[in-house]
Amino acid sequence: MPKSKWTRFPHDNDAYVYEGEALEKNWSRLHGGDREPFPEGERVQDAWRAYHRGDFETAARQGEALGALGANVAAKAINIYASYLVEDREEKIALFQRAAALAERLQQSDNANAWYLHAQALGRYSQCISVAKALAQGLGGKIKHSLETALRLEKRHADAHIALGAYHAEVVDKIGGMIASLTYGASKEAAVKHFEEALKLNPTSAIARMEYANALAMLFGASKLKQATALYEDAARCVPADAMERLDVEAAKAEIAG
Repeated sequence: MPKSKWTRFPHDNDAYVYEGEALEKNWSRLHGGDREPFPEGERVQDAWRAYHRGDFETAARQGEALGALGANVAAKAINIYASYLVEDREEKIALFQRAAALAERLQQSDNANAWYLHAQALGRYSQCISVAKALAQGLGGKIKHSLETALRLEKRHADAHIALGAYHAEVVDKIGGMIASLTYGASKEAAVKHFEEALKLNPTSAIARMEYANALAMLFGASKLKQATALYEDAARCVPADAMERLDVEAAKAEIAG
């Protein structure tokens, strides 16, 4: 990793410790968004326990050490850590590149999250360098392909729907509706459709509401401000089940307060 000392999870995590059988018992709730199958083997389970309690450094290290078995937990830990707990732009970029490389290792298999996490990493990387620049580098097509592949492999993947909704919104916002449609197949209508499907599949998701709100503001401006505000307020009221969800909820609260 590019930095030897990782920032600690900044909130109390007592409620997010899933020792022993508690991990499997709560797995469907914890992975309602990404449909990750419950893993076999204590070592990879321990990596996921570290991830859920917010020990992203341990999750990344343990996951990487397991090779293909731990690639998803490592990539997800790196993506979430870099998204929320890293401020330095160059460090973020390096981490997202690392996560994308990890996810690529599993893309020859029918592993939906290998494709989703690849798109997540490239999407966050694109935001670091500017979406317009990322589109010019051809990353838009790669992100869309990875997300559509994830949904082909797992049609109930709510997080992939969220990411595709954000993709459509970002592209339309940056280059305009007509060019977005002709060049990238992106549209306002598709963005809304993906967000609505994500909320249907995973109604407890704070991040679905936040990304939906952001998209409405980008695409429709003041005409959708009331709906966007309501979505953020709903997100702030969500009850987090793990560290990632806590970071989502705290971000929603900060947005409302700010």
